Amino acid sequence: MSKLPLRSRLTLLTAVAVAVAVAAAALACWLITRDRFNSQLDKSLSEGQADASRQLQQVEKTLGVLPCRTRPPRPDQGQYNINPSNVTAQLVLADGTTCWISGSGTFTVTAEDKAVAAVPPSDPPVSVTHTVKDDGHRLRVRTTNGLLVNGGQPAALSVARPTSDVTDPLTTLAWVLLAVSGVGVLGAASAGMWIARTGLRPVDTLTQTVEHIARTEDLNVRIPVSGEDEIARLGASFNAMTAALASSRDRQQQLIADAGHELRTPLTSLRTNIELLERSEATGRAIPPEDRKALLASVKAQMSELAALIGDLQELSRPDAGPAVTVVALHEVTATALERARLRGPDLKIISDVAPWYVRGDAAALERAIVNLLDNAVKFSPAGGEIEVRLHGGRLTVRDHGPGIPADELPHVFERFWRSPSARSLPGSGLGLSIVARTVEQSGGEVSLTPAPGGGTLASLLLPGAPTAPPGSGGG
Repeated sequence: MSKLPLRSRLTLLTAVAVAVAVAAAALACWLITRDRFNSQLDKSLSEGQADASRQLQQVEKTLGVLPCRTRPPRPDQGQYNINPSNVTAQLVLADGTTCWISGSGTFTVTAEDKAVAAVPPSDPPVSVTHTVKDDGHRLRVRTTNGLLVNGGQPAALSVARPTSDVTDPLTTLAWVLLAVSGVGVLGAASAGMWIARTGLRPVDTLTQTVEHIARTEDLNVRIPVSGEDEIARLGASFNAMTAALASSRDRQQQLIADAGHELRTPLTSLRTNIELLERSEATGRAIPPEDRKALLASVKAQMSELAALIGDLQELSRPDAGPAVTVVALHEVTATALERARLRGPDLKIISDVAPWYVRGDAAALERAIVNLLDNAVKFSPAGGEIEVRLHGGRLTVRDHGPGIPADELPHVFERFWRSPSARSLPGSGLGLSIVARTVEQSGGEVSLTPAPGGGTLASLLLPGAPTAPPGSGGG
């Protein structure tokens, strides 16, 4: 069944469910009707037997004795013919002899009938009801003692009706129920097919959309969503997924384009410098020592810039989940970053005020983010300037006294490869602040750059944590 299409399975399950329900109802109806018919048949035998018994008592009073005949009399004989309830009646003697009373003739006597006939009339009445087969016909028989025939022999009154009075209507009822059940199952299958077709139409649309996307890789296709049922939620989820995939692909393409653009500048400079060195060697015309020294310094600087750019790209290409999160002493990470910043800006005065603070995150990534903030401050600070670093209550601030960032450029500072026009002549890839924003976001914090009072820029980084290390973290 699992190989069938979903629409066929729903149709089949609906038809089977209705068939089982209809079959159970039809069977219950047939069984209840059969029991009622059998009960009515037994009741008619009891009533017929009572009527026949009363008629026989009157005959006995009239004739003084109950004659015993083995077959129905001819019409001219004037013999009694008692048949008040449309039953066949006979008298049964203890030896199995039968005396015709009414109906077309006598019928088969069983050992139970003989036993009842042998009971003296003075004893309490005894009755038995059973089914016999007589001349290919099945009869329902009721036998009761309490009578006397010729010579004072004890006898029993036995009445019978054909079971066909019950089986024929039951057979007709069975065929009717079977026909009704068949019509019901066919109707249920048709209804199930219609319901499956209607209910699965959104799924068909979703399937066609998925196949179209797989075939064309067009992630801009959307599924029309209406209502709030499970199918609508599935369509909305699929639209959200394709939108996220389209956005991710766009960002990937933009990253590749921006990376190619940023890599082109240092590579072009490197190629130019190396070609000058190669031409000097090929022609034998030596480059002046000062120019050669400057040329090699430029090559070294371009290689360092390439290495930094590649490192930044590797950092941004890491999965968003990142490495395992651990408890990090943010004040220790900040102290390490401050040492690196002092080496890169030996002529600057860096003032720090760092209080203990523990956060959950990646120590290496947090250190890189803080280093990037400090590098920006070092890069834009004037010679002999000051940089103020504070860490209190989970808020790390880095304030420089440089030229500051224009208000119209502040919304772009955390975009990848974005660089201020005034800073494009300075070393850098434009990825540093993007890495800061990503790291802080992964740690559940916030980062912002605002103009500082009196000039310069104030970088603020807020990370949730605590002033003491959690038990068992190993911090202190």
